[in-house]
Amino acid sequence: MKGPSAMTVAALVSMSSVVIAAEPPPGAAACSGCHATNTAAETPVPKIHGRSAADISAAMTAFRDGSKPGTVMGRIAKGFTDDEMKPIAAWLEQQK
Repeated sequence: MKGPSAMTVAALVSMSSVVIAAEPPPGAAACSGCHATNTAAETPVPKIHGRSAADISAAMTAFRDGSKPGTVMGRIAKGFTDDEMKPIAAWLEQQK
């Protein structure tokens, strides 16, 4: 029996990224409590949608280790491990 064709593998990979984009990983939905999802909204809290996953991860790490000051973000960031932050940052990057 042959393995899956390249087209089948590509379709599965494509479908899995759609699932990731459609469903936020644990913890990601809470971000919109403070960070506006509407890019036209005026808020003193910085927008995170449209930022790269690397930028989001770096900011979360900086809040967590205290090198970036914040009001509540330091406490929030301390609640996430690197392995939890990465999929959140990737999901946020994909949101348009």
